[in-house]
Amino acid sequence: MPLSRSLSVSSLNGLPQWQDEDLPLQDLLLFEVAWEVTNKVGGIYTVIQTKAKVTADEWGDNYFLMGPYMEQNVRTQVEICDPPSPQIRKAIDLLQSQGCQVYFGRWLIEGNPYVVLFDIGSAAWNLDRWKGEFWECCSVGIPYNDREANDALIFGSLTAWFLKELTDQFQDKPNLIAHFHEWQAGAGLILCRNQKLPVATIFTTHATLLGRYLCAANEDFYNRLDQFDIDREAGDRQIYHRYCMERAAVHCAHVFTTVSQITGIEAENMLKRKPDVITPNGLNIKKFSATHEFQNLHAMYKAQIQEFVRGHFYGHLDFSLEKTLFFFIAGRYEYTNKGADIFLEALSRLNFLLRVHRSDVTVVVFFIMPTKTNNFNVETLKGQAVRKQLWDTAHSVKEKFGKKLYDALLKGEIPDLNKILDRDDLTIMKRAIFATQRQSLPPVTTHNMVDDSADPILNTIRRIGLFNSRTDRVKVIVHPEFLSSTSPLLPMDYEEFVRGCHLGVFPSYYEPWGYTPAECTVMGIPSVTTNLSGFGCFMQEHVADPAAYGVYITDRRFRSPDESCNQLTQFLYGFCQQSRRQRIIQRNRTERLSDLLDWRYLGRFYTHARHLALSRMFPDKFHMEPSAPPKTEGFRYPRPSSVPPSPAVSQPSSPRDSEEEDEDEERYDEDEEAERDRQNIKSDFSLGPVSRGKKKKHGEFRN
Repeated sequence: MPLSRSLSVSSLNGLPQWQDEDLPLQDLLLFEVAWEVTNKVGGIYTVIQTKAKVTADEWGDNYFLMGPYMEQNVRTQVEICDPPSPQIRKAIDLLQSQGCQVYFGRWLIEGNPYVVLFDIGSAAWNLDRWKGEFWECCSVGIPYNDREANDALIFGSLTAWFLKELTDQFQDKPNLIAHFHEWQAGAGLILCRNQKLPVATIFTTHATLLGRYLCAANEDFYNRLDQFDIDREAGDRQIYHRYCMERAAVHCAHVFTTVSQITGIEAENMLKRKPDVITPNGLNIKKFSATHEFQNLHAMYKAQIQEFVRGHFYGHLDFSLEKTLFFFIAGRYEYTNKGADIFLEALSRLNFLLRVHRSDVTVVVFFIMPTKTNNFNVETLKGQAVRKQLWDTAHSVKEKFGKKLYDALLKGEIPDLNKILDRDDLTIMKRAIFATQRQSLPPVTTHNMVDDSADPILNTIRRIGLFNSRTDRVKVIVHPEFLSSTSPLLPMDYEEFVRGCHLGVFPSYYEPWGYTPAECTVMGIPSVTTNLSGFGCFMQEHVADPAAYGVYITDRRFRSPDESCNQLTQFLYGFCQQSRRQRIIQRNRTERLSDLLDWRYLGRFYTHARHLALSRMFPDKFHMEPSAPPKTEGFRYPRPSSVPPSPAVSQPSSPRDSEEEDEDEERYDEDEEAERDRQNIKSDFSLGPVSRGKKKKHGEFRN
């Protein structure tokens, strides 16, 4: 097939040049198989959607995505069209002649890739037969009442059937690569290998199935990683058949990959195979034409958040919004996995430090973690109504004041300020002031929770006593719904909200990758992560001093919970001590790290995995030295030598305004520092297998 849309991918600014490893793409077809193709369920959707553009640019019309047909999603996301080749058309017709509906089109996202979608329901009548074949293939039985596993088997059987019909039509070339994501797609890989199809296979686990269950049950996961009775643990949770499907797919694949080093260690113990390649997750990075445009966006969206805070804390707005910092945590409502427990404890300690040192900094913390709610909190709605009414009152008085002032100046008179405002104006303003008085404290939640007495976040807030009182320097707002620009409370999309905040805090205990801190980095917003998240490990490997670049990495692997909490508290307190100028410099540095997270850079890991799979499936056609390092290099950001990222111990406990800073302070040249960063290239590192050196400790404490 012609590569009608293939592009030569140029190197990023300062990063090593892209290496395609001399793959004859015109003689290859790449199929990527996942349950979340055009079907948003979790983070894998983001991985596939964002990676589609760089893959389509490289592979052109030889790149296809395969997923389940969901009618509602297809109506809004897919443009149905004819296949580009007669072989694919014939394979689809053969499946449809057997009563299985298959849809072909283009996914309306960046890159506009081809998609092959299988209607699971139309093929469900084959389920019993396919269960029997799957049992004969790998001795894995699937219970009738596990619909998700049954759907995964139907999807996998259709995938293998389609690939078989396709390969039967090809002689020597093109050769096929099939990349399967997660256990839901694993059945297709197992069946392909069982039928000995000439297809190079790759399997990627974004998080092991059993690992998710164990961490959700508050197990001492990393400390006991090599001690679990895997079969018993899976059986006790009634997911043994799913675990077997995942493990079989891992061992059948020519190449096995995970998204991070920490997940690789997990997979080695849970699935009993060391990853061949680590394939980190990336994003599509769009640079602004003006270098500091993201700083302007920060100021604009921060003003919107300030307006919400004015309404939420009406009657208790005795702190300066100009000296108020906005922190947030966002993600699935997993209290311990996402680190909400250690974050709340650190906030309690931060509140104590700010009060003891009499800091004039106030921290407003948002918890954006969706859970079941009844409706908006009435007191929260009232706060926004009071704020709007006060704004309207101020504008009406301003209009009258301005007209009288204008008339007096036209007459050449200096107006008597005591007469410009009459008794009615004073009465209106007094009524507005009285309306802002409240007897209760500002609410902690913006919504009425379905069962707030059992909610772990609210129970912890009650225990540590962060009730938004006047003396608290840390204020808490729990927003238990996704953000939306149509919300009557906080009308902002998630991206706008993130840009308006000062710091994202994600001290996760279980986070195979971590898109939330990565998104913060791309937007130039500093963040806190951990060395148990894939993103944190990636940054430790690529950045000499991550904190200087606005990525604070909390040690939750080799420290006790109390030590980790103290370290997190110090990060937060140090950030509160920064001056406005220091925060601006740090945001500039943070935004520069976005090149590291660009798929144009991280896509090379997938390229290496494909070449490795081809060399193992077709050793006569493709060759790769198993011990030779890939032709790529890592990028290493040094520790900046200019303006410190956080204040020295001797500096005041509260930030100073930038105009108050000493004239003799070291001059900061952002362009010069950026150029120096681009010149610093780290020594070679392996993209291949995880090193087989001395086994690392999994951890010493449960956090």
